[in-house]
Amino acid sequence: MAFSLTTPVTGAAQTGLTSPTYTIALDTSPDATARQYAVTALGGTQTGVTASSVSSPFTTAMWRPKAFQQLGKPNPVTGLITRVGRNVYKVITRKGVTPLAGQPIQNLIISTVIEVPAGADLADSANVRASLSMHFGALAQATSGIGDTTVLGVL
Repeated sequence: MAFSLTTPVTGAAQTGLTSPTYTIALDTSPDATARQYAVTALGGTQTGVTASSVSSPFTTAMWRPKAFQQLGKPNPVTGLITRVGRNVYKVITRKGVTPLAGQPIQNLIISTVIEVPAGADLADSANVRASLSMHFGALAQATSGIGDTTVLGVL
């Protein structure tokens, strides 16, 4: 199945947020190779949090490569493939935040970049999926701690 979110998205645990949910709508994507969703309403207790607006966006988008890379040809003598292209995927969340009261909103940007060596999608899909499972599982498990670190600066 392709990247597709269903509404509402249940937010992960964060200090100060109680049962956060995000009502989303498919948004105009910034690129033909991306799919974007905008947060149109909030649920749970999220004091001070705002939904997406023109001046304060709250969006999540995923990009796929514009042109997929293929596995290079093996050297006829050594059998080694010297050029292994990478297919790069991105998931980006943007949220308008206020850096100081009375100041203009700035975009906070969270990016996850996934670089898959060409050919691994076929030759080693189990390990591609396992790496994603671990990555997103670790983010989900540590979400509150990551939030505390980004707010408090303590690792």
